[in-house]
Amino acid sequence: MEITNHMVEKMNDPTGIIVGDRFEFLLAVEVDEDDELYTEGGLELRVILAVEEDTHRIVQYHFTDKASNEVLDFALEDDEEAEILAYCKNTLA
Repeated sequence: MEITNHMVEKMNDPTGIIVGDRFEFLLAVEVDEDDELYTEGGLELRVILAVEEDTHRIVQYHFTDKASNEVLDFALEDDEEAEILAYCKNTLA
């Protein structure tokens, strides 16, 4: 999986459920054609990141088929989640 583009936006959390700042990342990702996540229209990964002082954590994420806007029911592997977390953290730095 390769991240080819991203958009990030700081979110307002009026409920205060998530401690610290909250950011929404929309990551354009590419996967190999033989990967089970592959779609012709492309993939987007939506990530909600919580940041409290020096602690960053992924609160929620999901994959979306860009062509149909359909949410795909796939989970990240532990190493992929660590890679996404590092990418998001570095983007905010």
